[in-house]
Amino acid sequence: MKLSAAEEALMQLLWENQPVLLKDLVEAHPEPRPAQTTVATLLKRMQEKGYVAFTSRGRAREYSATVSKKEYFSGHFNKLIANFFNNSKAQFASYFTRETDLTKEQLEDLKRLIEAEIDKK
Repeated sequence: MKLSAAEEALMQLLWENQPVLLKDLVEAHPEPRPAQTTVATLLKRMQEKGYVAFTSRGRAREYSATVSKKEYFSGHFNKLIANFFNNSKAQFASYFTRETDLTKEQLEDLKRLIEAEIDKK
């Protein structure tokens, strides 16, 4: 299930600060800060979607992400490849190298990364 832009921004704060109390999440949010009730509502939705869990600490709740940033990004990245590149990573790589204005040095770095991965396999 996809997160909204506001939920993704909150996930970013969770990944950077977890475990974290609600009041600390509000304080970590850039200005203008949302109301604590708004953050609580977002956290509840994110919990229902399976992205967030909490532990009770007295009357407070300490929140943590249940999905790593890498897992979240990987899922979206693979969905992008499936939807826009016919599930072909080669088509994506071709598009990426042609359409992103990479410098020659960046392409050489990418080539070295690919060669290193080939050597591993």
